[in-house]
Amino acid sequence: MSRHPIRRSHPAIGIALILMAAAATPESAAFAQVVEHRGEIEGVVRAAETEGPLAGASVSVVGVGTSAVTHGDGSFHLTGIAPGSYTIRVQRLGYRSRTIEVTVGVDGEYVEIELDTSPIPLEDFVVTAMLTERGAAEALRPVSVMAGEELQRRMTGTIAETLASIPGLAETSMGPATSRPVIRGLSGDRVLMLEDGSRVGDVSSAGPDHATAVDPLAARRIEVVRGPASLLYGSNALGGVINVIRDEIPSAVPHHPTGAASLQVQSVSGSVSGGGSATFAVSERIPLRLEVTGRTAGDLHTPAGQLANTNGETLSAGAGGSWVAGWGHAGASARGYRNHYGIPGGFVGGHAEGVRIEMERAASKVQAVIERPNARFRSVRFDGAYTWYRHRELESANIIGTLFRLQTLNADMLARHQAWGPFSAGAVGARVAWEDFGYGGSGVARTDTPDTRRSTVAAYVFEEVDLGATRVEAGLRYDWVFISPAHEDPDSDIGNVRDRSFHAASASLGLLYDIGAGMTVGASLARAFRTPDVTELFSEGPHLAAYTFEIGNPSLETEQGTGVDVFARFESPRLRAEIAGFYNRIRGYIYGEETGRLSRVLLPIYQFQSNDALLAGFEGSLNWDLGRGLALQAVASSVRGTLTETDRPIPLIPPLQGHVGIEYERPAWFVGWDTEMATKQDRVGAFESPTKGYTVFNASAGARLTVGGRLNVITVSLNNVTNREYRNHLSRVKEIMPEAGRGVSLSYRVVF
Repeated sequence: MSRHPIRRSHPAIGIALILMAAAATPESAAFAQVVEHRGEIEGVVRAAETEGPLAGASVSVVGVGTSAVTHGDGSFHLTGIAPGSYTIRVQRLGYRSRTIEVTVGVDGEYVEIELDTSPIPLEDFVVTAMLTERGAAEALRPVSVMAGEELQRRMTGTIAETLASIPGLAETSMGPATSRPVIRGLSGDRVLMLEDGSRVGDVSSAGPDHATAVDPLAARRIEVVRGPASLLYGSNALGGVINVIRDEIPSAVPHHPTGAASLQVQSVSGSVSGGGSATFAVSERIPLRLEVTGRTAGDLHTPAGQLANTNGETLSAGAGGSWVAGWGHAGASARGYRNHYGIPGGFVGGHAEGVRIEMERAASKVQAVIERPNARFRSVRFDGAYTWYRHRELESANIIGTLFRLQTLNADMLARHQAWGPFSAGAVGARVAWEDFGYGGSGVARTDTPDTRRSTVAAYVFEEVDLGATRVEAGLRYDWVFISPAHEDPDSDIGNVRDRSFHAASASLGLLYDIGAGMTVGASLARAFRTPDVTELFSEGPHLAAYTFEIGNPSLETEQGTGVDVFARFESPRLRAEIAGFYNRIRGYIYGEETGRLSRVLLPIYQFQSNDALLAGFEGSLNWDLGRGLALQAVASSVRGTLTETDRPIPLIPPLQGHVGIEYERPAWFVGWDTEMATKQDRVGAFESPTKGYTVFNASAGARLTVGGRLNVITVSLNNVTNREYRNHLSRVKEIMPEAGRGVSLSYRVVF
């Protein structure tokens, strides 16, 4: 086969690329139907209907980590590909995703791929809590993926609000900046927050006023695993896992600079946010990724007035690079994050004008992946991370009322093996982690909570058996956790403050059966445990911004959860549906219960205690291509939580809720209408107020334009069209103000 070099002009590299991608120079030559470079898969993506080239299509090699974005002529290059057989995944806004098998020879391979128009995407691929990258329909537990245009349409300033439309998810908050995810009625550190598979390292689980230290703006995709999923990531994940995927440490060298830039404005809070990321080649073996995002917002406007002191500013920046070779890659990254925001006043014992919070986080990571080290193992991966975090709660005159500090250091090893004996695939791994918690305060907010260190050691094994139409997964993990306060006090007012140690096994067993004709059914059984956190064990004093006086219990034992999931999925070119039921029994469920008393500083006293609990419910989703560009989407979820020893409701459980939407999709534009609904919630805990049901309408429209060879997407949304006054049952602010009123959101995104 003859080869003819093609000269291309490249866009500027660096921060200018991130912020000015739309002005990048288009490709200057037609794509020749030949393979130009060894070790590459080259090709072109076209629209099946018009046979015209498609810009902005995402092309990735499943399970390898190599990806590219098509240019104005539809061309793409996937680099660093050794000879062998691969699965290629192609996705593009307004088109049905496609998966093809490709065999690559010594000289590389050339492919032509055509995509059909579709108002709904087909299944996406998932990496979270999976042995290998697989389609969502092949997962042995309920999994949701938000990526591409859907992620842009749902994008807000917090992870929880962005994901609120996913079945089984809800959000709890104490103002818009503090929105945190709730999965199947469980929140806090029962939901693991990850960035590229590593724990975030903040104290968002220590109080309703604490924001999650992750900005979703530059995320490439977000994956949600619902239900117990602790085997690969550690204990505590009784509710599920949320993984924000950025690819901070690139694993492949891109042929051309790739990335995205975004700009978003929202009228309801006067917020403006923007930024982006870019990955480019420094040399033939060194890729570099740069990212910067920023956000500023004013006070939230509601139908009942302005929610004062909810303005804030967020800034995040990161850089990562690696050395890519035939054996794999090794790299490092660094990230800085700052979020200054307000907590509204008006609560019992609180400041009339609220409290200001300043949080900062600095994180660094190292990673090495060795591909095919020998005939038995597919890969060996090493990850290490260090995180420094500080959280200050300020009274008037910038007086520090409450202070949280956290340093974390962890290392993980994961070895995935090839088929061995009865197992078609499997993995063994280990984890060590060290955390140093610090507390402080001044004046009436002085706390007696001791500084505390927590150490964790864990080992696990995860295996898969492929029986044709049936696939079985089984795993076992054992964790040892050691918690040591800075000083012991057997005569403390809260009990015997002392060193604690915990250890327990986690296990899971799952089965998936492919009935055929697009139908799969499955079930999973999981046993997980959760160690009480430092706040639940040793807290003793006021928590300023949460407007609570917290009393720990140093004698708490671990939570032991047993969860059962059963589900059915159907997928065809025009219909995708899933229904799941779950039953989660937790022995020793820990919660903070309002006592009805006020402390010496007139704050409501919350005391941590344990009780056996039962959470059961269902969730379902439907995506239906009605034809002629119309698509119907529906989501519903419900959970019922009960403290079984007292037969009382668990506090702060979301009601039956869901979304129904209809969209008209064309390759170049779209319009949509969404109805958000929730029933009343009158199964409430002690001192908890019931809330009424509500229906809220939202509308959206957008356009997809190819400018300068790059895909540009503009989206306009009108939220709460009728300016309905309603209250989220999980909001701590619902007693003083409703949720956001009518607002317009405008977003722009360019993919290159």
